Amino acid sequence: MIRRVCLAIVLLLTISHTLIAQTNSKTYHVGIFAPLYLDSVFNNQTFLYKQGIPKFIIPGLDFVQGAEIALDSMDINGATVNAAVYDSKSYSDPVSELIKNKKLDALNLIIGSVKDEEYKELAAFASQKHIPFISVTYPNDGGITDNPYLVIVNSTLKSHCEAIFSYLLQNHGTDKLFLVRKKGTQEDRIAGYIKKINEQDGKPLLNIQTLVYDNELSSDILKQKLDSNRHTVIIGGSLDETFCSSLMYACNELNQTYPITLIGMPNWDGFKVLAKKDLKDFPVYYTSPYFNNKWDDYSKILTGAYAERYKGRPSDMSFKGFEATYLFTKLLLLHPDDLMQHLNDNTYKVFSDFNFRPIELNKESTQPDYFENKHLYFVKSLNGIISKAW
Repeated sequence: MIRRVCLAIVLLLTISHTLIAQTNSKTYHVGIFAPLYLDSVFNNQTFLYKQGIPKFIIPGLDFVQGAEIALDSMDINGATVNAAVYDSKSYSDPVSELIKNKKLDALNLIIGSVKDEEYKELAAFASQKHIPFISVTYPNDGGITDNPYLVIVNSTLKSHCEAIFSYLLQNHGTDKLFLVRKKGTQEDRIAGYIKKINEQDGKPLLNIQTLVYDNELSSDILKQKLDSNRHTVIIGGSLDETFCSSLMYACNELNQTYPITLIGMPNWDGFKVLAKKDLKDFPVYYTSPYFNNKWDDYSKILTGAYAERYKGRPSDMSFKGFEATYLFTKLLLLHPDDLMQHLNDNTYKVFSDFNFRPIELNKESTQPDYFENKHLYFVKSLNGIISKAW
């Protein structure tokens, strides 16, 4: 904990990280943005939280820690890389002021774990200045259009629904299919995506019945819709942890009598019920743009450096910061003038496979609205163990 605080102090005092291989080489400027909230936790370099580091700053710190280890472990092949870390939640130097004061004009690459207003500001700036903006963790386009310099790594909810539907179409067309959800705006979006994908030609390709329940669901209620003589595939059409946990427990109880495959949404990976191993011998599947078994050389580099510096193990955010920084900085050095044309160059693959596709929300557009990663893994959680399923 103390080491994390010390890192925050270092970031407060100096936010540049320069890699130099030869002094007469071209300098590439990389901006790494994450919500560090340093102005909220420090007062004149005095740490305000005496009980320890507050949880709300940990994801941003973890992301930056992973990014810094990537920079330290990178062979830059004779180039000079100047990487600067920016606190996207700074009061004294907010993103809007950095842009206004031209402090970001020299950037060749923007890597961000940001959302909301900072996401939109950086996207607009990237489009204006023709700078690739790699949005690493925000699974949303934020309403951005007509921006061929925006790259969404963490695929949108629509893409996850498309992947689930494609899997069902190829593997479960004759099984009983249910979309199980509760009432809610997010649930309406998921159901709308599934319906639109299923009825592209005006009539449904698959017979997917929608079941709407209250905030919690019991096995007694669910089994009324099941048939013990047929395999059932249930799409958990909600992002709400309480409802989805009750759905998992219900399916677990019924699985011996009613064979069930349960497929959830991408945020299910963080639900406590899966970590607690309460669902004995019942697999839960969900889609994810990231998969890392952590046996590879890059994982060993990150894990080893993290243990040495911070006396702990890197979180998923650290892995994401490491991967994005290493991959896209190396691609910038390899393709300095046309990185956007080489997003799928896998020369420097780190952990995950990516497939960036141009998204055109309006078919009459003359350029992509953004680029999005369309490669999604089907991940299985069984007895607390995560593995790649399909």
